Amino acid sequence: MLGIGRGSREGVMSLEASIKNCGRTKQWSVALRLLREGLRLGVQLVPGHYIAIASACRKGGQWQHALSVLSDMWKAKLEPNVIFFSYNAGISACEKGEQWQRALALLSEMWEAKLELDVISYSAGISACAKGEQWQRALALLSQMWEAKLEPNVISYSASISACEKGEQWQRALALLSEMWEAKLEPNVISYSAGISACEKGEQWQRALALLKGRAVAAGPGAAERDVGGETGANVISYNAGISRVREGRAVAAGVGAAERDVGGEAGAKRHQL
Repeated sequence: MLGIGRGSREGVMSLEASIKNCGRTKQWSVALRLLREGLRLGVQLVPGHYIAIASACRKGGQWQHALSVLSDMWKAKLEPNVIFFSYNAGISACEKGEQWQRALALLSEMWEAKLELDVISYSAGISACAKGEQWQRALALLSQMWEAKLEPNVISYSASISACEKGEQWQRALALLSEMWEAKLEPNVISYSAGISACEKGEQWQRALALLKGRAVAAGPGAAERDVGGETGANVISYNAGISRVREGRAVAAGVGAAERDVGGEAGAKRHQL
């Protein structure tokens, strides 16, 4: 299958390159098949093989296989700094597979193994908590980042805001957006969309509209087209859906207010006639 010699250096490099290529194209099942073929041919596994497999599983959202790779790495007694990269891949795979408990378990394992977590580790954990609607745990991880002297990035904040939105915590969502601006971090489509949705759930129409205006000013002309052309295209759809909901809510609120004013006006006129 690989066309390589048993245990040769060329075979090791060829196997690693093939697995990495599968990772880039999200062909995790092919990557695992290549690994088994390499083992059958007697290719000696190196750290790069494990990392490439873990990365392929991460991109394919195959958290079970990612965890299996981690277990194999510990059995192979690889250096902790090598295993570290696969832990990040495992946490990300759990996030994609909506396995927030397992993602937090991996973070705990990293702490116990005295592996120094980075921004990617925390951000993946926060994203997993957001998908699991665990906003308290997401904010706890964000707080731990600061304690570890790590500066959260746009991804960290966006995931935290999304967690607050799912937990209907609009005040906390707005507080996080404020923190981003203070830190000179420009919120992206995900940040704004989650913030707007949080306000919409809390019936905070005016605040939602303020965020809409802020997003439009910050993004500039042609922003929607640029976003759709990039990785955030799907989030533009949810952002636009948020706009529609906010406008509908505002219209309903305005209609109720107008009706109340009309009733009040009619009552006043009748009193005047009497």
